Amino acid sequence: MPRRKLSERNIRKLTKMGGGKSFGITFPISFIRELGWRERQKLKVEFDKKRKRIIVRDWE
Repeated sequence: MPRRKLSERNIRKLTKMGGGKSFGITFPISFIRELGWRERQKLKVEFDKKRKRIIVRDWE
């Protein structure tokens, strides 16, 4: 599989999970390392209706 162009590396697709009631997205490993996150870490997900943004942050 050819590598993505530098300008396209942060473009991701939504994936339907399990029973179809949830969606998932992958994050670039560089983002995860920069944040110091680990596999199976609890994260808090919020939706900002005003700005139409999804915010993902550490659970603590």
